[in-house]
Amino acid sequence: MARTHRAEDGPLGGAVISQQIAARLLDEIRDGAYSAETKLPAEVELAANLGVSRTVIRDALAELEREGYVERVRGIGTVINRQVAALRRRLDQKFEYNAMIQAMGRTPHADHISVQRLDADEALAARLALEPGQPVLMIKKRVLADRQPVIWSVDYLPAALFPPALLDRLDFGRPVFDVMEEASGVSVVSTVAHVSAVLGDPASRRILAVQPHEALLLLEEVSYTKLAKPVMYSLSYYTTFFDFALLRKKF
Repeated sequence: MARTHRAEDGPLGGAVISQQIAARLLDEIRDGAYSAETKLPAEVELAANLGVSRTVIRDALAELEREGYVERVRGIGTVINRQVAALRRRLDQKFEYNAMIQAMGRTPHADHISVQRLDADEALAARLALEPGQPVLMIKKRVLADRQPVIWSVDYLPAALFPPALLDRLDFGRPVFDVMEEASGVSVVSTVAHVSAVLGDPASRRILAVQPHEALLLLEEVSYTKLAKPVMYSLSYYTTFFDFALLRKKF
């Protein structure tokens, strides 16, 4: 009898597969086969439907439960939390703003892009675990949803991540996470963010075309690789175009 190929047999490994399955199940909960259901099917049925092992399903459901999308209750099953599943822009999750803009039915793009090489001062060096004076790239850009300015972004990354011969060919108008992964093989897996309401400086307010009475939401972030190495310090100024939510769970 031919052996049935399962997704976790591939080179990516079970951990990555479980994350992919979790994302797929969330899509099905929101807009697909389970969009009208109060519970997910049993693990054995999900495993058969998705062509993966029960171990992968169990890990995927654990991920969804950690994020608050489902609750697994003994004797009842995996209950879907519809209120949480409906939240598309959560500040407690790593998100990519181009995807958020697309989910709102708008087309994202960037302009006013600049890339500058500078030496890290003591504060920046401490955030990126560098020695003061080591070179970093400062990348600035404005992000628009269709024609509406919605974000002013300033990212600082160690210059050593990018081969000098490649630097001029990189498109920093794209999501910086994608550029970093493709250019240097570095993946961001977690981000620590400090959130505050600010007025912003006159230049950022002007470039975002905000009204005099409007505040900006500042996310000051340090992003880390899987080995807890800081690779990016960011200042992102969001306009009121975005309506963010934050899930707070009692543990």
